[in-house]
This record gives sequence, structure tokens and C-alpha cells, in this order.
Amino acid sequence: MQPGSRVCVVGTTGSGKTTFARELAGRLGVPHGELDALYHEPAWGEPEPTVFLDRLAAALTGEGWVCDGNYTRTRPLLWSRAQTIVWLDYPFARSGWQLLRRTVLRSARCEELWSGNRETFRKSFASSESILLWFLRTYFRNRRRIPAALADPAYAHLAWVRLRSPRATERWLDGLEV
Repeated sequence: MQPGSRVCVVGTTGSGKTTFARELAGRLGVPHGELDALYHEPAWGEPEPTVFLDRLAAALTGEGWVCDGNYTRTRPLLWSRAQTIVWLDYPFARSGWQLLRRTVLRSARCEELWSGNRETFRKSFASSESILLWFLRTYFRNRRRIPAALADPAYAHLAWVRLRSPRATERWLDGLEV
């Protein structure tokens, strides 16, 4: 992988996409773009679809970048410009534990995420919009959808890497020649 690489990191909620993508972008010396940061508006508002895609297009203007997220509507734009897809395909228990830990910590710290939004215990544990419920609803669906999307001839140009554990991810990062 070279410094001008264009990489998209995918994986289920809680797999560590953003943490990994930041690390990879740092090693490659390219900007990191987080789809959640481009998407979420104040008070957890949702942008118009064209606004979201315009924000993404602006983030993809450089020679190289690393972007993370699973927004299906971004694939035609994002994946057509990417060179490599890195899929963090961790076991259910691993991703679930990481998500639970992260959610508790963010809620306890009232940590700001994007556009002034914060995870709260109420939203995380007692709401139909809970990120934990989202994980339960989407984990197995993502494990079917990602390989199906990668099999689409429109994305035949992509190299892809499937990492099935944090240890495999560390080995892959350590083996990068930049």
C-alpha cells in the first residue's frame, strides 16, 4: 500500500473501523474521513441525501485518503474512487463487547461525537434508536451484504482485505510497506 492509496474501511458497528482507519491514514500520510462525521447533524439530524453525498465528494478530492463507514448509499461514489476495501469482519461477541464498552464510556463521559451530538445512557440503553439495538439488527445482515457488494462487477477494480480478528489486523498493519 502506498501513501497515495485510497482505502475504504468497512465492518459492523463496534468493529473498530474509525480507530483502524485513523491508524492506517496516519501510516499512509493521507487524510482520514469518517462517514458518521459527514452524516450526523446537530440534534442527531439527518442531512438531505444530496448534501451527504456532496460532503463525501468533497472529502474524496485528494490523491489519497482513508474513509470509514457502511452507508450503502455512498458505495457508488466511494467505492468507485477507492482502490482497496478493508473489511473488519470480527466475531459477533468481539464486536458486541467493543461496542458495549465504547458506548458505556462515551455515555459516562458525555463525550461529544459529531456536530455536538453525545451518546447518553438513555439513548444508548433505553431507546429504539439505541446503537446496541442497531448492532443486533445489522451484524448478520452486514456479513451477507459486504461480500455480495464486493462481488458486484462495478467494483471489480477493488483490492480487498478481510481481517477477522484484532490480532490479524495488527499483523496486517505491521506488514504494510509504506
